[in-house]
Amino acid sequence: MSLQKLTLRHREKLLNQRSLVLWFTGLSGSGKTTLSDAMEEELFKREYKTYILDGDKIRDGLCKDLGFSEEDRTENIRRVGEVANLMRDSGLIVLSAFISPFAKDREVVRETIGAENLVRIFVDCPLEVCEQRDVKGLYKKARSGEIKKFTGISSPFEIPEESELVLKTAEHSIEELVGTILEFILPKIKLVSE
Repeated sequence: MSLQKLTLRHREKLLNQRSLVLWFTGLSGSGKTTLSDAMEEELFKREYKTYILDGDKIRDGLCKDLGFSEEDRTENIRRVGEVANLMRDSGLIVLSAFISPFAKDREVVRETIGAENLVRIFVDCPLEVCEQRDVKGLYKKARSGEIKKFTGISSPFEIPEESELVLKTAEHSIEELVGTILEFILPKIKLVSE
Protein backbone atom coordinates (compact mmCIF):
# COMPACT_ATOMS: atom_id res chain seq x y z
CA MET A 1 0.00 0.00 0.00
CA SER A 2 1.41 3.36 -1.01
CA LEU A 3 1.10 6.20 1.51
CA GLN A 4 1.11 9.77 0.32
CA LYS A 5 2.39 12.62 2.43
CA LEU A 6 -0.47 14.18 4.38
CA THR A 7 -0.92 17.91 3.91
CA LEU A 8 -2.92 20.63 5.57
CA ARG A 9 -5.47 20.27 2.79
CA HIS A 10 -6.01 16.59 3.75
CA ARG A 11 -6.46 17.51 7.41
CA GLU A 12 -8.85 20.36 6.59
CA LYS A 13 -10.93 18.01 4.44
CA LEU A 14 -11.08 15.45 7.26
CA LEU A 15 -12.15 18.14 9.74
CA ASN A 16 -14.47 19.82 7.21
CA GLN A 17 -13.08 23.29 7.89
CA ARG A 18 -10.36 25.70 6.86
CA SER A 19 -7.83 26.29 9.61
CA LEU A 20 -7.30 29.79 10.95
CA VAL A 21 -5.75 31.63 13.89
CA LEU A 22 -7.74 34.31 15.68
CA TRP A 23 -5.30 36.48 17.65
CA PHE A 24 -7.00 38.53 20.40
CA THR A 25 -4.81 41.35 21.75
CA GLY A 26 -5.61 44.00 24.33
CA LEU A 27 -5.00 45.15 27.88
CA SER A 28 -5.46 42.88 30.87
CA GLY A 29 -9.17 42.93 31.67
CA SER A 30 -10.21 44.08 28.19
CA GLY A 31 -12.20 40.89 27.52
CA LYS A 32 -9.83 38.81 25.38
CA THR A 33 -10.38 35.55 27.26
CA THR A 34 -14.13 36.13 27.65
CA LEU A 35 -14.45 36.73 23.91
CA SER A 36 -12.28 33.77 22.91
CA ASP A 37 -14.26 31.48 25.26
CA ALA A 38 -17.57 32.71 23.82
CA MET A 39 -16.25 32.30 20.26
CA GLU A 40 -15.06 28.76 20.95
CA GLU A 41 -18.48 27.87 22.36
CA GLU A 42 -20.23 29.31 19.29
CA LEU A 43 -17.88 27.53 16.88
CA PHE A 44 -18.30 24.27 18.82
CA LYS A 45 -22.10 24.55 18.41
CA ARG A 46 -21.47 24.80 14.67
CA GLU A 47 -19.23 21.69 14.84
CA TYR A 48 -15.94 23.44 14.16
CA LYS A 49 -12.81 22.02 15.77
CA THR A 50 -11.00 24.61 17.87
CA TYR A 51 -8.48 25.16 20.62
CA ILE A 52 -7.83 28.17 22.88
CA LEU A 53 -4.33 29.31 23.78
CA ASP A 54 -4.25 31.83 26.61
CA GLY A 55 -1.68 33.32 28.93
CA ASP A 56 -2.47 31.19 31.98
CA LYS A 57 -2.22 27.91 30.05
CA ILE A 58 1.04 28.91 28.37
CA ARG A 59 2.68 30.53 31.42
CA ASP A 60 2.01 27.40 33.51
CA GLY A 61 3.75 25.12 31.01
CA LEU A 62 5.52 26.05 27.80
CA CYS A 63 6.71 29.42 29.07
CA LYS A 64 7.10 28.82 32.81
CA ASP A 65 10.80 29.62 32.43
CA LEU A 66 10.01 33.19 31.33
CA GLY A 67 9.45 36.28 33.44
CA PHE A 68 7.90 39.59 32.46
CA SER A 69 10.87 41.56 31.12
CA GLU A 70 10.44 42.96 27.62
CA GLU A 71 12.75 40.22 26.29
CA ASP A 72 10.78 37.47 28.04
CA ARG A 73 7.46 38.88 26.84
CA THR A 74 8.83 38.90 23.30
CA GLU A 75 9.94 35.28 23.62
CA ASN A 76 6.57 34.31 25.14
CA ILE A 77 4.69 35.72 22.15
CA ARG A 78 7.16 34.16 19.69
CA ARG A 79 6.59 30.72 21.25
CA VAL A 80 2.82 31.18 21.25
CA GLY A 81 2.94 32.17 17.58
CA GLU A 82 4.88 29.01 16.75
CA VAL A 83 2.46 26.79 18.72
CA ALA A 84 -0.57 28.50 17.16
CA ASN A 85 0.91 27.91 13.71
CA LEU A 86 1.55 24.22 14.42
CA MET A 87 -2.02 23.81 15.66
CA ARG A 88 -3.31 25.64 12.58
CA ASP A 89 -1.27 23.27 10.42
CA SER A 90 -3.10 20.38 12.10
CA GLY A 91 -6.34 21.83 10.72
CA LEU A 92 -7.69 23.48 13.86
CA ILE A 93 -9.16 26.92 14.36
CA VAL A 94 -6.94 28.43 17.06
CA LEU A 95 -8.12 31.21 19.35
CA SER A 96 -5.13 32.93 20.92
CA ALA A 97 -5.74 35.46 23.72
CA PHE A 98 -2.61 37.40 24.75
CA ILE A 99 -1.94 40.99 25.74
CA SER A 100 0.88 41.00 23.14
CA PRO A 101 1.63 44.68 23.78
CA PHE A 102 4.44 45.24 21.28
CA ALA A 103 3.87 45.81 17.54
CA LYS A 104 7.17 44.12 16.61
CA ASP A 105 6.08 40.92 18.37
CA ARG A 106 2.67 40.93 16.69
CA GLU A 107 4.48 41.35 13.35
CA VAL A 108 6.63 38.27 14.08
CA VAL A 109 3.42 36.32 14.74
CA ARG A 110 1.97 37.52 11.42
CA GLU A 111 5.11 36.45 9.58
CA THR A 112 5.14 33.05 11.33
CA ILE A 113 1.48 32.25 10.74
CA GLY A 114 1.01 34.08 7.43
CA ALA A 115 -1.36 37.00 6.90
CA GLU A 116 -3.83 34.79 5.01
CA ASN A 117 -4.09 32.42 8.01
CA LEU A 118 -4.45 35.05 10.72
CA VAL A 119 -7.24 37.34 11.91
CA ARG A 120 -5.88 40.01 14.24
CA ILE A 121 -8.49 41.20 16.72
CA PHE A 122 -7.86 44.26 18.88
CA VAL A 123 -10.01 44.02 21.99
CA ASP A 124 -10.24 47.75 22.63
CA CYS A 125 -11.29 48.76 26.13
CA PRO A 126 -10.47 51.92 28.11
CA LEU A 127 -7.91 51.44 30.86
CA GLU A 128 -10.34 52.63 33.55
CA VAL A 129 -12.86 49.95 32.55
CA CYS A 130 -10.13 47.28 32.54
CA GLU A 131 -9.18 48.38 36.06
CA GLN A 132 -12.81 48.12 37.22
CA ARG A 133 -12.98 44.56 35.83
CA ASP A 134 -9.71 43.52 37.50
CA VAL A 135 -10.76 40.50 39.60
CA LYS A 136 -7.14 39.50 40.35
CA GLY A 137 -6.19 42.94 41.69
CA LEU A 138 -3.27 43.24 39.28
CA TYR A 139 -3.83 46.90 38.40
CA LYS A 140 -3.99 47.84 42.08
CA LYS A 141 -0.69 46.01 42.67
CA ALA A 142 0.84 47.71 39.62
CA ARG A 143 -0.26 51.16 40.77
CA SER A 144 1.18 50.55 44.25
CA GLY A 145 4.50 49.42 42.72
CA GLU A 146 4.13 45.77 43.78
CA ILE A 147 4.13 44.67 40.14
CA LYS A 148 6.79 46.24 37.95
CA LYS A 149 6.42 46.74 34.19
CA PHE A 150 2.67 46.08 34.10
CA THR A 151 1.17 46.71 30.68
CA GLY A 152 -0.90 49.88 30.57
CA ILE A 153 0.53 51.23 33.83
CA SER A 154 4.33 51.05 33.90
CA SER A 155 4.91 49.30 30.57
CA PRO A 156 3.53 50.45 27.21
CA PHE A 157 0.75 48.91 25.16
CA GLU A 158 1.27 49.79 21.50
CA ILE A 159 -2.15 50.23 19.93
CA PRO A 160 -2.52 47.80 17.00
CA GLU A 161 -2.96 49.77 13.80
CA GLU A 162 -3.05 46.62 11.68
CA SER A 163 -6.04 44.72 13.09
CA GLU A 164 -8.70 43.15 10.89
CA LEU A 165 -11.26 43.68 13.66
CA VAL A 166 -11.47 46.25 16.46
CA LEU A 167 -13.95 45.22 19.15
CA LYS A 168 -15.04 47.72 21.81
CA THR A 169 -16.01 45.60 24.80
CA ALA A 170 -17.12 48.56 26.92
CA GLU A 171 -19.68 49.57 24.28
CA HIS A 172 -21.07 46.26 22.97
CA SER A 173 -22.29 43.01 24.49
CA ILE A 174 -20.31 39.80 24.16
CA GLU A 175 -23.13 38.42 22.00
CA GLU A 176 -22.89 41.37 19.60
CA LEU A 177 -19.12 41.06 19.37
CA VAL A 178 -19.24 37.30 18.80
CA GLY A 179 -21.71 38.00 15.98
CA THR A 180 -19.24 40.49 14.46
CA ILE A 181 -16.40 37.96 14.60
CA LEU A 182 -18.56 35.18 13.16
CA GLU A 183 -19.68 37.35 10.25
CA PHE A 184 -16.04 38.06 9.47
CA ILE A 185 -14.60 34.54 9.83
CA LEU A 186 -17.34 32.17 8.63
CA PRO A 187 -16.51 32.73 4.95
CA LYS A 188 -12.84 32.07 5.76
CA ILE A 189 -13.33 28.79 7.66
CA LYS A 190 -16.07 27.22 5.58
CA LEU A 191 -14.65 24.40 3.50
CA VAL A 192 -15.68 24.79 -0.13
CA SER A 193 -15.77 21.61 -2.22
CA GLU A 194 -13.23 21.67 -4.98
